[in-house]
Amino acid sequence: MKVYEGIAGFVPKGNAIVTSGTFDGVHIGHQKILNTLQDIAAATGGETVLITYWPHPRLVLNPEAHIKLLTTFDEKSRVLEGFGLDHLIKIPFTKEFARTSSLDFIRNILVNGIGTHTLVIGYDHRFGHNREGNFESLKANAANYGFRVEEIPRQDVDNVGVSSTKIRKALWQGDIRTANAFLGWEYCLNGTVVPGAQRGRQIGFPTANIQINDPLKLIPADGVYAVRVILDNKLYRGMLNIGNRPTVDGAQHAIEVHILDFDGNLYDRPIRIKMVARIRPEKRFADMNELR
Repeated sequence: MKVYEGIAGFVPKGNAIVTSGTFDGVHIGHQKILNTLQDIAAATGGETVLITYWPHPRLVLNPEAHIKLLTTFDEKSRVLEGFGLDHLIKIPFTKEFARTSSLDFIRNILVNGIGTHTLVIGYDHRFGHNREGNFESLKANAANYGFRVEEIPRQDVDNVGVSSTKIRKALWQGDIRTANAFLGWEYCLNGTVVPGAQRGRQIGFPTANIQINDPLKLIPADGVYAVRVILDNKLYRGMLNIGNRPTVDGAQHAIEVHILDFDGNLYDRPIRIKMVARIRPEKRFADMNELR
């Protein structure tokens, strides 16, 4: 997969099978779009292209909302590459770009910038200034500009429509099972192991303190979680605690993982945590011995 910083470096293909959007989380609705891209590309001999925006539009247009992200750009790129995407175009999202009309987006980006053969969008896709563009306006312009447009219906889990917003809500509530079902993969935290107070080692359960790589990354609700840990491409089972460690000091919010069947130096090493299930909320014990 080739990644482009903006549209200028992309050479129009003429046979591009395209989609666009933030794709935060690359959830099962996004995955349906990506699989459709691949199917159409295979049938037409085309190349798959995804146009995404960075930073997330809501960070620019509604900064007071303090949105947190399901996937950083690097995480999103990794997942997208796993779907066999050929080209990923990262368009810098600014207030100026937000004023682009839907017609200018079609002409300047989809047609002249990319050479779109087929555009695949989700059922609720909106684009252009004030979100004026939609499936109907795309259909109305597609014939004039020589491309096709295909709409993907809503993807449901237990009769609930999947969206990035609903996944964020589930994670805020610690509902990892629902979040993972909507994502189609286990929610991940990527970070670096940093020194801690080593109190876990004192009671026989050494923990690694995790510094998350991106401050915009959504951290699930405080509590204790069953996790899978990836270190040096090896997979381990583990227990993760997110919270203020009330039994210890309760002073600083921390993310700590105890890795089962592992004994070694972790400091300054990259670590990936795959969230499996929430076991319980964080709680205060009488003393350190009760934590054993």
